[in-house]
Amino acid sequence: MRASQIVLFLWVIVSFPPSYAGADWIFTPFIGLKIGGDTNFVDLDQGAGATKLTLGGSAGLLGDGVLGVEADFGYSPRFFETANRGRLVFRSSVTTLMGNVIVAMPREVSRESLRPYFVGGLGLLRATIDDVAGVFQVDSNLLGLSVGGGAIGAISARTSLRFDLRHFKNISKEDTRVGFGTTRLGFWRLTAGLTLRY
Repeated sequence: MRASQIVLFLWVIVSFPPSYAGADWIFTPFIGLKIGGDTNFVDLDQGAGATKLTLGGSAGLLGDGVLGVEADFGYSPRFFETANRGRLVFRSSVTTLMGNVIVAMPREVSRESLRPYFVGGLGLLRATIDDVAGVFQVDSNLLGLSVGGGAIGAISARTSLRFDLRHFKNISKEDTRVGFGTTRLGFWRLTAGLTLRY
């Protein structure tokens, strides 16, 4: 699937949300960790499995009921690198852009306490690797799947803390990959963010 097709898919999900009373737009910038990466790309520095910083944000629509939608963006720099930067890989990253459905505990049940939710969706999973010799370069756009969950806890009427754990993996193959066997890329993402409600 091309990147343009994935972006179109995400636009459709976010542009046609379910209609229900009490819906609010929520925006969540977040910071966290990429944990337990697994890939069959040529990983010269053996860095994919290491814990790394990840940044991003999400925007969506979530009401008082069960269902919501969101667009989620994440960026993990140095994904395939070791702590000793510049050994064999001098630049790498994994970027995710997902359209998700949220299934949350109804607000009438959670009240003002933590509101748990499950989340899942599809979108773009982009991997890049630049090695020092320029032999095992990767620039792949893959169709990705994300599933996970978390909780939102209100601080005030318009702000909340959000904690989230998700697993990302590719579900499409890429003919131009540099790797062994069927294309494989997956990892966990653990984040915390401040949710703003409008």
